[in-house]
Amino acid sequence: MMAVEHMPIKDWYSILGADPSANMSDLKQKYQKLILKYHPDKQSTDVPAGTVEERVQKFIEIDQAWKILGNEETKREYDLQRCEDDLRSIGPVDAQVYLEEMSWNEDDHSFYLSCRCGGKYSVSKDEAEEAISSMHYTSIMTMKNQKDLL
Repeated sequence: MMAVEHMPIKDWYSILGADPSANMSDLKQKYQKLILKYHPDKQSTDVPAGTVEERVQKFIEIDQAWKILGNEETKREYDLQRCEDDLRSIGPVDAQVYLEEMSWNEDDHSFYLSCRCGGKYSVSKDEAEEAISSMHYTSIMTMKNQKDLL
């Protein structure tokens, strides 16, 4: 079976010149302003053919953006997809974390790393020492560097 690559989605908010936090009224206002500006019937007749084609494509793109963002259900689905894409771009969820990357919390004597979900991943000093002593390193220096952090 062939792996399906995830294609980035179009930024419909930027097409309308809107912020993702904009309310429906603001989105509609931006849409109406742009659709009038790029409507094929509103174009000057003395504009080069290439420019006319670009403006027609822009008009179509603006219309597509409104079809997605102007409907609460499709907007919600689009926003969820954007959020998922943002999380994917941050990196793998199951990435390895090294003590060197973590911060030391003097109050409870633990290492911690803030998680992208807003939580905190922490390892006590005892857990870290136990993990280091049970690991088989090919390099004594790597082991020494880990223990030096403790």
